Amino acid sequence: MTAFRKERPAIDEWQDIAALRKAAVGLAEAYEPSPTEVGQEWPEPKPLPDGLLPVAAFDPAFLPEAIAPWVMDISDRMQCPPDFVAIPAMVALGSAIGHKVAVRPQRKTDWYEVANLWGCIVGRPGAMKSPAMDEALKPLYRLDAEARKANEAAAKDYEARVEFRKLQKEDAQKKTRNGLTNGTASAAALIIEEPDEPKALRYVVNDATYEALGVILADNPDGTLAFRDELVSLLKTLDREEHVAARGFFLTAWNGKSGYTFDRIIRGRTHIEAACLSLLGSTQPGRLAEYLRRAISGGAGDDGMVQRFSLLGWPDQNPHWANTDRYPASEPREAAWRVFQRLDELTPDSIGAAADEFGAVPYLRFDAGAQAVFNEWREKLEKRLRSDDLTPALESHLAKYRKLVPSLALINHLADGGAKAITGTAMLRALAFAEYLETRAKRAYGAGAEAETSAAKAILKHIRKGDLSDGFTGRDVHRPRWSNLSDRDHVQAGLDLLCDLDWLFAEKRETGGRPTFVYRINPRGSQ
Repeated sequence: MTAFRKERPAIDEWQDIAALRKAAVGLAEAYEPSPTEVGQEWPEPKPLPDGLLPVAAFDPAFLPEAIAPWVMDISDRMQCPPDFVAIPAMVALGSAIGHKVAVRPQRKTDWYEVANLWGCIVGRPGAMKSPAMDEALKPLYRLDAEARKANEAAAKDYEARVEFRKLQKEDAQKKTRNGLTNGTASAAALIIEEPDEPKALRYVVNDATYEALGVILADNPDGTLAFRDELVSLLKTLDREEHVAARGFFLTAWNGKSGYTFDRIIRGRTHIEAACLSLLGSTQPGRLAEYLRRAISGGAGDDGMVQRFSLLGWPDQNPHWANTDRYPASEPREAAWRVFQRLDELTPDSIGAAADEFGAVPYLRFDAGAQAVFNEWREKLEKRLRSDDLTPALESHLAKYRKLVPSLALINHLADGGAKAITGTAMLRALAFAEYLETRAKRAYGAGAEAETSAAKAILKHIRKGDLSDGFTGRDVHRPRWSNLSDRDHVQAGLDLLCDLDWLFAEKRETGGRPTFVYRINPRGSQ
């Protein structure tokens, strides 16, 4: 038993023979021999899982006609997947509509959804994620820049009115003081109305605490868009116990309909009538895979937060590249920017939205054709969600499509200049996009296993190179910080998978504290 002799303590560490015997018995009981040490042959290693799940191809027909040429032009000029432009563009359109108008997906109920959506694009470093998102958000950035100028002018006007009120009050105090001597003074003369502080209009927020984001949403009842280039960092922060309040705020702000109140000693009370937050960002495949592996295994990350990113794009990278150096197509760009301007200026009356005393938001319903298509899709969805055929994570994700599909139909309808009832064309686009997005979701939730596989493959590579020898520990794998093996949990997941598939055998060793494991290498798979 080579491994046992290696771990046996020196005799001079023990004070008497009884202690030595006790330690020897403890080690013997904890020792689990490898197959060869009990006269058995190592089993043939089982194949490792290989590759990500396939995904459907992107089709510009998923998008409103008014923006599809613009999206595809950006994708072609940047030589990036269309998803990298389309998903940010749809999130931005939903944010421009925000809480102004809702969709009621049923004929008679009060159920409604608003157009704010959460999106994430996934790609390797250098895949043009950030430049593509920036291009898609340019119309919103322009609106934000114009709003910033208006906000600055309003702030200067407010300062002037505050100063003018101060002078008025000083003059009134002087007159009232003089009037006290002749009996003409009046307390009413001292009542001078304070000017209202202007509310800063915001379209895009890049970095803010959740309390500051709450103040922004309180000043922007139609909602705003929070843009975080690296989303997994935000999600990991929200997973921490000290950020549980922030996590609760984001969970509430996803549906775009619920009120939220901050009560703070210093800032006082801030009330948001309806927290309507659009959220957009990107991440890398490995980071998302590892995060999803942890999130769907239970704990703080298993509350549906990540499943709220319904617009999740994880495309295959096109192996072909062409040097494309040309000016942007002017007509598609101008048409798309006009859509954003029109949605920003949209009013419920201008599109024939209905209103009643039972809902806080004016709304549109589907026309007869769209309603029939939606009802058929909804029936199939609800049966799937109750079938027990889906993993809990994917079931939770698809349940959020109850909001996604009506919201996409509303965005499609309004972006293409529609009014009154939402058409069947807008609904069919929404359903086609949702079906396409589901393939991306399946890839993402299946990538938890891919994270384990990538770590397992990296470990095997270092075994075959001779970097790891028989009887190595998890620390031996993690300490050098090799590629794909720098995270302890990631390393452990890879080791567990290799043990499950008979590439390794884990020997448990009791050390008086936390038990440790050494890993024996299956000689049938080490070459």
